[in-house]
Amino acid sequence: MRVVIAEDLALLRDGLIRLLEAFKFEVVEAVDNGPSLLRALTAHRPDVAVVDVRLPPTFTDEGLRAALEARKEIPGLPVLVLSQHVEQLYARELLSDSSGGIGYLLKDRVSDVSQFVDAVRRVADGGTALDPDVVAQLLTRRAREEPLQTLTPREREVLGLMAEGRSNAAIAGKLFITEKAISKHTNNIFSKLNLPPAEEDNRRVLAVLAYLNT
Repeated sequence: MRVVIAEDLALLRDGLIRLLEAFKFEVVEAVDNGPSLLRALTAHRPDVAVVDVRLPPTFTDEGLRAALEARKEIPGLPVLVLSQHVEQLYARELLSDSSGGIGYLLKDRVSDVSQFVDAVRRVADGGTALDPDVVAQLLTRRAREEPLQTLTPREREVLGLMAEGRSNAAIAGKLFITEKAISKHTNNIFSKLNLPPAEEDNRRVLAVLAYLNT
């Protein structure tokens, strides 16, 4: 599985390279700035890109903007964003593009090796991996814009876990209830949000993201 990495901190960049290569990923290029990232993505067309949000030259949002630009040229390019903060404007723009795998993790998640590697693989396979804090902030902003009064507290909880990319079985285990109950909650969520339910995990998550970005 071919990977492009964009990270300006040399130690973290080297750590990501070593970590991914240890799990049999091929790091085809690792860059430290926005323009180099865009060039690397369009040149290599990797199976997945692991991208920091804030890169030189301005350390604002170059990573996200380069990823968005690359996805215009390469529709469906899988992108896993790493950040210390939730850049809501560009995060919502990235997540609103339902083609290809998408992930957004906060950097402290990298310390959990198994979870991080699983997220990279899931995004490369076309799935979605969202940090719970990212989900919470997007939901909070959405609540301010249009209150989520139609969902029960339990449905909100299920919605957040769905957006993290969890299956019904994983959600049931997390909440200590049956899969049948989770299936009922998810059907209620799709019905209340006027979104067509689907059996595939990725389709369910994309529907959640479509709701967050309408």
